[in-house]
Amino acid sequence: MFGEKQTEFISVLIYGAGAVGLGVGSCLLKAGVRTSFLARRPTIAALNNTGFKRIGIFGSVSFAPDTFTAYDKPADLPAEAFDYVLVCTKSSDSQTVCDQLFSNQSTLRPDGKIILFQNGWGNAEIFLAKFSQEQIYNARVITGFIRSSLTQVEITVHADAIHIGSLFGRPTEPLAELCDNISAGGIPCKLTADIEKDLWAKMLYNCALNPLGAVLEVPYGELARHETTKTFMNHLIEEAFVVMQAAGFSTHWNTAKQFIRVFYKTLVPATADHRSSTLQDLKAGKKTEIEALTGQVLHLAEKYNIPTPYNTILYQLIQMIQSKGICRGPRD
Repeated sequence: MFGEKQTEFISVLIYGAGAVGLGVGSCLLKAGVRTSFLARRPTIAALNNTGFKRIGIFGSVSFAPDTFTAYDKPADLPAEAFDYVLVCTKSSDSQTVCDQLFSNQSTLRPDGKIILFQNGWGNAEIFLAKFSQEQIYNARVITGFIRSSLTQVEITVHADAIHIGSLFGRPTEPLAELCDNISAGGIPCKLTADIEKDLWAKMLYNCALNPLGAVLEVPYGELARHETTKTFMNHLIEEAFVVMQAAGFSTHWNTAKQFIRVFYKTLVPATADHRSSTLQDLKAGKKTEIEALTGQVLHLAEKYNIPTPYNTILYQLIQMIQSKGICRGPRD
């Protein structure tokens, strides 16, 4: 099946055509949204040559090259072309993406919005240095994407709908059509006034599972099957929860114990087969997002003088593995 006929209602730029970018882009294309991709030259060349395919738990769908537009240079983007820019790069690229978008900000329509589909904490602050609060939104994604090749993405697990909202109290109504189209394309998407709580819930989830799954090279479900790793994850969550509260942030649970109960009962089972994105990066010889995850917890912990021995050990292990290339495998 190839992409649906495109609608003229909205236009979206996907910044980054990795696993998340192609996964979310596939939903928009399937819903008929005019969608473009901006990515590195090898990826764009492959997309323009063969198109791409989405497989996995939400079904298979293919998109021919003539159903979307692809660019490998920000300077080539047309003026006032996009209602939304979805930033789907690694958090480690946030500053570069922000600078490039600012240098080519005329590509956004005057009331255009930037939505950060990224892991971790601190990305919005980077964009806030050059864009207004009215332009910046965040998305919380707890869906597992794996890009098995430059032109194929697989959706492996799904724990909850994509949530989109503003960390700065801005209205979400301008994103309603975008959200509806993502849902229509296969992945449920909802607007929320509680995106801070959602992002910190994912931070707690990620800090417990992502780096530990990378160090041990096992899927998330395996971590929850053993008392040793469960105890370690409990300490990771408890430390991060104290840091979160000390920094003045909040999530949907009042205590770490309440979150831990939901973590094992609901969140881990829904993503039991997923392998850490940090592990995928290490295997591919890419820079990880550890700075936006555990690194942000440690940054805030230092600021508020909070001990975090478990998170510190795990952070240091990932840094060592990354610097030595211990888990490095072949690139895509």
